[in-house]
Amino acid sequence: MLLIAYGISFICALLLIAALFLYFRKRFRARVVSLFMLAAFFFLGAYTVKMAVAFWIRFTSASGGAAVYATLKSTAWAVAQVGTTAGLLVLTVLMYSKGQDIFVSLPRKGKKHDADA
Repeated sequence: MLLIAYGISFICALLLIAALFLYFRKRFRARVVSLFMLAAFFFLGAYTVKMAVAFWIRFTSASGGAAVYATLKSTAWAVAQVGTTAGLLVLTVLMYSKGQDIFVSLPRKGKKHDADA
């Protein structure tokens, strides 16, 4: 049952990342990006890595001589968890500070601003 839940979560996260990638492609061309959506993209990326590591841990077994391999799995899980937690923290701060409508304007490359001329 747990593997089915992991699988559904992993597929949904991948689909959301694909949709957000298309969103960001349009927004980067427009040179304005929502900070909340950027944080959501970061969180989903970290969550997807976490689900991939969960599958890796679940479907492989470390034998007695594979201490380095087990440590690598543990480290990958810890990094993915820290990324997921950081993403959730940023999303929570933005939501409760009413910052979900903050947009970041990206400068254009190669063009000078009126103040520089």
